[in-house]
Amino acid sequence: MKLSEIYRMDIYSDAGQYLGEVQDIIIDLERGELSRLLMVPWKTAKGDSKMVLKNKSILYKNVKNVSDVVLVSSPLVTSQEARKDEVDDLAR
Repeated sequence: MKLSEIYRMDIYSDAGQYLGEVQDIIIDLERGELSRLLMVPWKTAKGDSKMVLKNKSILYKNVKNVSDVVLVSSPLVTSQEARKDEVDDLAR
């Protein structure tokens, strides 16, 4: 699947809860893998980048399936796994 096909896909938790829509993607170039799916465009985050990373993004390792929609682990698990140092690094 191409990255461009993921944009604008709906994101649902494994419990069936609608979480939002893929608006942007963060790629870890050093590891060569997807890092996060953002539910708001990154360029609109500006000063609120830490809040966006904590509350409006999904760690890609929590994605269970990408087909017609993006299926992810429960959002509570996702937010608990967001490490402070990772958020700080990405917010710079």
